[in-house]
Amino acid sequence: MSPKTVPFVVQAQGTGVAQDLTVPGDNQHTFKADTYPSFGGQDAAPSPLSYALGALTSCNQVTGSIVAKDLGVQLGTWSFQVQGDLNPAVIGSGAEGNANFDRVTVKVTVETDADDATFATLRDETERRCPVTQLFKRSGTDFSSDWERLPLS
Repeated sequence: MSPKTVPFVVQAQGTGVAQDLTVPGDNQHTFKADTYPSFGGQDAAPSPLSYALGALTSCNQVTGSIVAKDLGVQLGTWSFQVQGDLNPAVIGSGAEGNANFDRVTVKVTVETDADDATFATLRDETERRCPVTQLFKRSGTDFSSDWERLPLS
């Protein structure tokens, strides 16, 4: 491991399709995962796919905040709407193909004092530097995003 690498660790244990997950460390975090009844779960916690889409929103917000600092712009409230379209045939019945989302659509609204050109840079750099966005884009998923700039309130 390179000295510049930051390890991210998650430990999990479960039965059936439900899991208890732990992020170890000084500020240990725990969360649960389950899935819809159609996939054998009880819908008692978010599904792994919901967590993947949630990771996409929060990673964009974290990365965007870093990029905004680099650009010298202020940010206010972020809002996201993300939809992942999944054909369940591969996971559910073993059909041939890719079990990935067919398409992921992201709508981002962010309050900022950035002008049009700087906002375009904020958007482009955030997507380029966001590890989770890159996971989706490089996976072959049809990925699209629409960013809207709102004035700071």
